[in-house]
Amino acid sequence: MTAMLKLLIVDDDEEILSLLDHFFRSYGHHTRVARDGRAMFEILDAEDIDLVILDLMLPGEGGLDLCRRLRTASGIPVIMLTAAVTTTDRVVGLELGADDYITKPFDPRELLARVRAVLRRGEIRAEPARDAVRPSLYFDGWKLDIARRELRSSRNTLVPLSGREFDLLLAFAERPQQVLGREHLLDFAHGVAYDVYDRSIDTQISRLRRKLEPDPKNPTIIRTIRSGGYMFTPSVRRG
Repeated sequence: MTAMLKLLIVDDDEEILSLLDHFFRSYGHHTRVARDGRAMFEILDAEDIDLVILDLMLPGEGGLDLCRRLRTASGIPVIMLTAAVTTTDRVVGLELGADDYITKPFDPRELLARVRAVLRRGEIRAEPARDAVRPSLYFDGWKLDIARRELRSSRNTLVPLSGREFDLLLAFAERPQQVLGREHLLDFAHGVAYDVYDRSIDTQISRLRRKLEPDPKNPTIIRTIRSGGYMFTPSVRRG
């Protein structure tokens, strides 16, 4: 990925803001910085941002709440910065729709690699020729628009998905009526080099069920297969 990116860094630590602002600019990327949620949304309302780097601990409204608000209205990629190291903290961030996380202290080069990895999975949006031969997928009244990376209901209502959620749903929809284990889903949705806590697949599936299923507690679209993984049950039509 060589395209110049526009990144929004949200953190109340002036040292981190200065460090990351200088680091990303040294690679030719454009950066905007915000110190709280209000400034973050003001920038997002006014400008096109490729990815948000969002600190977990912020004054006022915290990073998790901001991630939840952002995800209800947008699929813009989010990487969380966190000093937390427990599995629970990681899962909560993924549950709210973050695309990735990195634990402080971190090497800025690792953060840049994660930014590139997250955006690489969404690169299809910038490849019209490739998009032209990838039709939309239809199932149970839903439309999964591959070119636009959008999910729409039978009433044409846009359902916001994170980049990870879209990739996972696409992996399912392209392999209907197949039993897919967690490792296969990681490979299909994120690539074999994607470094992520593997049980996050369960978290993403739980989020998808809440958006797709009439009764998420008794799922019929994405079924759990005992000792096997998951199966996407609807018939899928391309168009």
